[in-house]
Amino acid sequence: MLDEIIPAGAPWSGIVRSGEVLRITDLEGQQAVDFLCYNAAAPEERYHAPNTMKAAGSIFLTTGHKLYSDIARSIFTIIEDQFGGHDTIGGCCSAPSNQMLYGVANCPGCRENFLTALARHGLGRRDIVPNINWFMRVPVGGDGGAAIALGVSPPGCQVALRAEMDTLAVISNCPQVNNPCNNFNPTPIRVQISR
Repeated sequence: MLDEIIPAGAPWSGIVRSGEVLRITDLEGQQAVDFLCYNAAAPEERYHAPNTMKAAGSIFLTTGHKLYSDIARSIFTIIEDQFGGHDTIGGCCSAPSNQMLYGVANCPGCRENFLTALARHGLGRRDIVPNINWFMRVPVGGDGGAAIALGVSPPGCQVALRAEMDTLAVISNCPQVNNPCNNFNPTPIRVQISR
């Protein structure tokens, strides 16, 4: 039904109907993919990281886990995962955070991509919440220390999500070059929607 290549650093958004499968493929490997999702009919209902982590019993998501909304309804179920342990806590990069963390000015990130994609659907800054990062690792130590780690997904690595409601899915194919989530080299991804 849909099969698109999303260029390195670019945004994407689309409607995934209930029962359809959204498949994201890391074509060249080591590419983080930032992700948000909303009830397509009522986008004030959206992905909620705390509900998702509490239900999963983990901060790392994989096959069988569900993405829950702020009113504790299932938005997506992860039905296939070739990576394992996708990040729920690192959030999205942005021009302000790149300045804050790396001292780099005028370096747009995933937040700016989200704003571009959300604007197509009448949404904006208020609608950006803590997101999922597919194919990204943020290991957490026993002392609570955490840091974004080098991307390790192999070429062709996939995650597949079944929509549990009509959903607006929003992607930033992460443009980050200041930390190792993309091995300092953003690359294209493939997005497919099928029944």
